[in-house]
Amino acid sequence: MRRARGADLPREPYENQRAGPFHGIDQERRVQDQRAKPERDRKHHEPHADRDPEERWQATQHANLPARGSQQRVGRTRRARDDDREADEREHLLNAHERRTYTLANMRASVDIAAHVGIERSCGDWVRSTGPVDGIELLRARLARGFDPHRHDTYGIAVTELGVQTFAYRGSLERSLPGQVTVLHPDERHDGRAGTEAGFGYRIVYVAPSHVGAALQDIAGKPSPLPFVREPVTFSPTLASAVTRAFASRLEPLQRDALIVQIAEALRTADSSLPALRTTSHLDGRALRSAKEFLDAERRVVSSAELEQLTGLSRYTLARQFRVAFATSPYRYSVLRRLDHARCALKQGRPLADVALSAGFADQAHFTRMFRATYGLPPGRFAAITQADDSHV
Repeated sequence: MRRARGADLPREPYENQRAGPFHGIDQERRVQDQRAKPERDRKHHEPHADRDPEERWQATQHANLPARGSQQRVGRTRRARDDDREADEREHLLNAHERRTYTLANMRASVDIAAHVGIERSCGDWVRSTGPVDGIELLRARLARGFDPHRHDTYGIAVTELGVQTFAYRGSLERSLPGQVTVLHPDERHDGRAGTEAGFGYRIVYVAPSHVGAALQDIAGKPSPLPFVREPVTFSPTLASAVTRAFASRLEPLQRDALIVQIAEALRTADSSLPALRTTSHLDGRALRSAKEFLDAERRVVSSAELEQLTGLSRYTLARQFRVAFATSPYRYSVLRRLDHARCALKQGRPLADVALSAGFADQAHFTRMFRATYGLPPGRFAAITQADDSHV
């Protein structure tokens, strides 16, 4: 038997089967709400439409939409907005993925070129470098992964600072721990990687072999083969000290001379196949006095060529003889005399910046580092306590 129209049909919502006691009232309220909705929409969108013409146009369009004139049209509009939102999200994710891919590629490339641009970072890794300056380059690094096999045309003297550094070198797998020194010879292929998950860090000084050869020739008094250290990882206080001192300054000319002499002597001593270096028994007193007096009078960075012309000695011979005669290098002697001048100026109350320039330092920051490294306190503090002390005299 067929059921009458309006009876309970399958899938028909229960609330539509028959009218409730408030059915007429609810229907009337819905009609009133539908008539009032455009006006409410218009009032809602008008304040936002003042932002720009595009938003004002969108607000007008939204306010003029029919309330429920066509459920199908409203449904399509909502679906279109949802589709647009999904499309925007997909585009955002795609762009984010592309940016991430581009960034990762750049970070991988940055490690390869880091030694030539000063500083680069990659996934927490970083590399800082100075130079090359007249055949010397300084590099400090913290790496989690390492680097591929390559070779240099310089000596590389490194000190491991943290972690475990492993590297393939001359057919063997080597390992360097914190405090140990690694010597890499020119044109020897090597790589570098972390021995543990913690990564590794190191400082390294690259020195042109021509400088090492010239220094050894001056020391030995005749041409000398370049030294070859057969144990690439060792404890060498002399080489470790040379690396530390190199990173403590700006590689001024006289300091470069002292650094090369120190490295050349240590490499020659570590090569058991070469005869021991002769001690410096003959000193050129006249040349040494001339160099000392010249440095006493100068309040600036002095070049190696100036001292060579003044004394008639090569820069490496002068550096070695000067240390024997005065227990320090020409570079260190020059810095201390400039700091003596600076202390006198500070006691007179002169500004720090003026004192730094008058003593031949590059800037106030450079002056402060050198002053503190020598006397154990910054120049500003020194000036304050010395002037206060004078007031009580």
